[in-house]
Amino acid sequence: MPSPKAGTVTPNVAAAVREFKAGKIEFRTDAGANVHAAIGKKSFQADDLAANLMAFVDHLRTLRPPQAKGTFIQKVVVSTSMGPGVQLAVE
Repeated sequence: MPSPKAGTVTPNVAAAVREFKAGKIEFRTDAGANVHAAIGKKSFQADDLAANLMAFVDHLRTLRPPQAKGTFIQKVVVSTSMGPGVQLAVE
């Protein structure tokens, strides 16, 4: 659903379209510190999905606060919208 919080409802439509065409993605964190984001579609090639995933994980690593101790990213699980998750080995 379109919402102002997600950036899909805005008075400046042209800027919003440019941002989303350029690759802007939205992600959120739930109460358990799990990060949810769409990294691609089922029709994407495996190499494209892997590249999107690694770019997103690298971006998350740049967001690590200096006060964070221990392992910042413990595991990565990829799934379809309603499918079972597959755990990946991301170092």
